[in-house]
Formats: sequence, C-alpha cells, structure tokens
Amino acid sequence: MQKAPSERAVVFDVGRVLFHWDLRALFAKLIDDTRELDWFLANVVTEEWHFQHDRGRALGDMVPERIALFPQYERHIRAYAERFNETIHAPVEGSHELVERLAAAGVPLFCLTNFGDEFWEGFRPTQPIFDHFADVIVSGKEQVAKPDPRIYEIVEQRSGRSGDALFFTDDNPDNIAAAKARGWDAHLFTDAASLEAQLVAAGLL
Repeated sequence: MQKAPSERAVVFDVGRVLFHWDLRALFAKLIDDTRELDWFLANVVTEEWHFQHDRGRALGDMVPERIALFPQYERHIRAYAERFNETIHAPVEGSHELVERLAAAGVPLFCLTNFGDEFWEGFRPTQPIFDHFADVIVSGKEQVAKPDPRIYEIVEQRSGRSGDALFFTDDNPDNIAAAKARGWDAHLFTDAASLEAQLVAAGLL
C-alpha cells in the first residue's frame, strides 16, 4: 500500500471562491424587465434546476424538458446551455493571487467543485489558473455533488490525503460541515483577505 504524502494540501471550491458565478449575469442581457428577470430566475432557470447538471444529468435531457414546460422562454433556456460561461463573469478579488502564492511556495493544490461536466469542458480551457492544480474533482464527471460524503472520499483517494492534511475552503456552509465531518481543516469562504489570514494561521502561507 502506497504511503500517503505527509505535506498538507489546499482544496479550493471554484464558484464564488475562485470565480464569481451568477445566472443573472447572463440573463440580465436577455430580459430587460427586472420583475420578469427575478421571476425567470426563481422559476425557469433556477440554481436548483441547474444543480441537476452539477450532479451529472445531461443538458440534452434537461434543456428539452425545460423548454416543454416553458416554451415562451425557449431562446433563454437554450442560451443557458450555449452561453454558460457568461454566468462566470469575473475572478473573485484576491483569490487568484493566493493560488499563485501557494503554488510558488510549493503547496499542493486541488479543486473540489460542483460543476456540470459539459460546462466544465467549455470553461476549463479558458482559465490557465487551473494549471496550478494537481487535480480538479468535478461533480458532474463523478456523478455526485457536495455535500455528499462520497465526493469528499474521492478527493481523499485522488490526493492521497485525508483528515487535517486537507485544508478546504468553500462558500457553502453545508459543504464545509460535510468536510469537517470527515476531519478536514475546513473554512467557510467569505473573502480573500479572510482566507489569507486562515492560510497564514495554518502555516500554509
């Protein structure tokens, strides 16, 4: 049995930790009326519906099904599938600099992200920041999403680490709770300055 690496690794979430993600960023370009936009995001292309793709459901199944329910919004629902990168509209301020510093210091880096497989294939090539990561565990590829314990187990297997050898940051309290339940050194992300202080306190920066 191969001995696990002794050095600690840092595991980043992607959406709202490394990159701002907001469905509104795309659909505000397509729907001018604010009340209609709010209704659309609450009822048609919702984060809850989108999460099906994060868990591994194919867009080829999701999109026609949604169009059948809301035919008046066919163009918008197709835009969700075709222009998803526009929902990921900017890096989170300061986070990429922390990745660069950790990489320069030789700290092993991983990502654990709830991200649809098809969307990840279109997004990953546009972002060289991920070149710094030894591995990116993508929920859509694994067909299981945070906070299911199974995806944390996959990170442990792929990184060769477990427990507090994994420093994890995520913006979702449920995902942090699931990581802590496995003994990870998990920290709720609020902003890069707070994360920097947590990394310093942990001796990683």
